[in-house]
Amino acid sequence: MTPTPFPPGSTIGILGGGQLARMLCMEAKRMGYRTLVWTGGLEAPATALCDAVIELPFDDVIAISQFTTAADVATAEFENIPRATLDAVAAGVTLRPSASAIATCANREQEKTFLREQNIPCAPFWIVTNAEELARAMQELNGPGVLKTSAFGYDGKGQRKLLGTENAIVVWEEFQAPRAILEGFITFQSELSVMIARNPAGEVRCFDPVENQHRHHILDLTIAPAAISLELHQQAIAIATRIVSAFDYVGIMGVEFFLQAGGIILVNEMAPRPHNSGHHTIDACETSQFEQQLRAVCGLPLGSTKLLCPAVMLNLLGDMWPGIDQAPDWSIVLSDPSAALHLYGKKRAIERRKMGHVTFLGTQAHDRAENIKARLLAAGLGLR
Repeated sequence: MTPTPFPPGSTIGILGGGQLARMLCMEAKRMGYRTLVWTGGLEAPATALCDAVIELPFDDVIAISQFTTAADVATAEFENIPRATLDAVAAGVTLRPSASAIATCANREQEKTFLREQNIPCAPFWIVTNAEELARAMQELNGPGVLKTSAFGYDGKGQRKLLGTENAIVVWEEFQAPRAILEGFITFQSELSVMIARNPAGEVRCFDPVENQHRHHILDLTIAPAAISLELHQQAIAIATRIVSAFDYVGIMGVEFFLQAGGIILVNEMAPRPHNSGHHTIDACETSQFEQQLRAVCGLPLGSTKLLCPAVMLNLLGDMWPGIDQAPDWSIVLSDPSAALHLYGKKRAIERRKMGHVTFLGTQAHDRAENIKARLLAAGLGLR
């Protein structure tokens, strides 16, 4: 039996208060929902738009009680939340996606093991807990790889590329992590991602696959739709559908892929939440990824994922700011009549911090995005 939906007027509890929570709060207001943001004690731009705030750490017992009492249904805007907190929240209020799904995606070791168990294609990997295991893994890999921390890694953090000839004892001492995975280095043609949503009734809808380009190991441009064959398009969606079905997932998920020569795609990572590469959906699709998240989490029918026109999303990083407290000249962006500017309300620009994004619609969107990116970077003063 399908659970009773949470209609507009209900309170949605959000674990985390960053830009993803901020954009979710904007959609919630439009749809008539109330929002409660639990910041975890971190800087939280979402607090400017939510209806209530809890500013205590994620392991605070009082905060857990306040959150589960006030929220009708809960979700998370990022995955690096203590598992004990997720379990405590799930014991007191409906949490979507589940604590298990969030925790699995937060831990590279668990994530890769899940993919292997589900026979979903991914890079070869070895679990490493000491220098001896690293040495054996390097020998078996017999080539270049990437050593990654098991937990708390994003935007290129917690990673070290290995050629395969290094001294494993020295590498392990320098890496300073209790657990890690050694992953085979993948030579790829491009990076793709798919945003997929599933509601409690088992309804699944996918947005078109997109191509992602990175700068400083951080997403730079998302190109929608990806210039891939219909066969690859269908294959990416089929893999993403297998993943959410295996989790009995409820919510929206981002699935990232490597596209290799010969049309081979491998899953790189999963994000149990809205994803940076889905921001173009706000302006370019019939339903945004944030509305889709609300529909899924609240048990409502899912919206259309139709792409209305080609689009390119440009991330605005702190190195585009003329100074820490000085904003760019936004006429550079808005001189393009199709440009949709989204700023996240962060107070200080730091070199590689995501400060906002711009979506460009229509023909030649990629060229226009590259031109404006170059102008913004040229106007930045010493942050890069």
